[in-house]
Amino acid sequence: MAKCILAFSGSLETLIAIPWLKEHHDFDVITLSVNLGGNTDLEVLGEQALMAGAVAARVEDMQDAYFKDFISPVLRSLAHYETYLLAAALARPLVARELVRVALEEGATHVAHCSSVRGNDQVRLHAAITALAPHLKIVTPPREWELHTPEQREQYARNRRLPLPTRKVQGAYKYDLNLWGQSIKCAVLDDPSKPPPEECYTLSRNPVDAPNEPEDVAIEFKGGLPVGLNGKRMACVPLMEQLNALAGKHGIGRADLIEDRLVGFKSHEVYEAPSATVLYVAKRGLEQMTLSRETLQVREGLSVAYGRCVYNGQWFSDLREALDAFYERINQNVTGIVTVRLYKGNATVVARSSEFSLYQAPAAGADDFSEGAAQGFIKVWSMPLTAEARRKKS
Repeated sequence: MAKCILAFSGSLETLIAIPWLKEHHDFDVITLSVNLGGNTDLEVLGEQALMAGAVAARVEDMQDAYFKDFISPVLRSLAHYETYLLAAALARPLVARELVRVALEEGATHVAHCSSVRGNDQVRLHAAITALAPHLKIVTPPREWELHTPEQREQYARNRRLPLPTRKVQGAYKYDLNLWGQSIKCAVLDDPSKPPPEECYTLSRNPVDAPNEPEDVAIEFKGGLPVGLNGKRMACVPLMEQLNALAGKHGIGRADLIEDRLVGFKSHEVYEAPSATVLYVAKRGLEQMTLSRETLQVREGLSVAYGRCVYNGQWFSDLREALDAFYERINQNVTGIVTVRLYKGNATVVARSSEFSLYQAPAAGADDFSEGAAQGFIKVWSMPLTAEARRKKS
């Protein structure tokens, strides 16, 4: 019997996909669940998968790999898509990579996922899987089944005596959370003329209710990546967790935007990314001190290109690898300490220092830029404009 590796999150859709794949494709289903920092209980997910009929349940804590292989390059590049910091999009190539790895280990011929037929993730996962293992066949049950409503899917589960999963839902809200941030889904958010209800946010406090006193945090960077917080060296995962709590307390990291989706239409999206937001602000502040003007200008444009690679599912492309080579080089000297002030939804750089600083205090550079040097520079700089002025008069 052919084997199929199913990306299993514990959602209702992934739960019923296990018997559905058996009934409609005659697969032995092996599930794969990964923890990317979303408070995932891997043991529970494994038990749920086996109860639903999986022949095996693979579970992996991938938080460190997620930071090293995916968050780190995005942070080095300060990649973004429009104003979105890419939390959900960034997780998909890792899921695809692990699906392929497990499929090869298990001798599977198929992989499966339950991405929405209206969403971007179906494209991202398919593109990534195809790039890594074009021989694998991909099955997307929601495109095939006739279970179009939540009620139909719940009834399908009851008919097979499957316990309805404990969804990652609070009230009417559904969350996609990982170490880099979370997206928030709900029918009420489909109307952009109304502000998101305060209750939908779980990582950040309302800035109005945030502390009335600012709080400063000192972030140490080495080679463009954070290695310490408030004078203490820390591993990546606990550093981000601690920074997430600090920034969230001050109402930092909310994003409410109209997003141009990969699949071609606009959507109203609500995100939270407290730690990612502060790290972007801090690293940008350190870059201003350690990178030249020309490098910063090029970096800014390529950050947009990098963001499109992530958002559009092109992680495993030559372009993304080439961009990584550029960012690895320019981040060699992005080392130092940045102090960021957290206050009422804002993160502001208030101090920075680096042994690789390109900044010189006016007194330190007085001899290098004398009055004579200034006069000569201004004359040469103005020569193209002088030539244009003469042409206009001729």
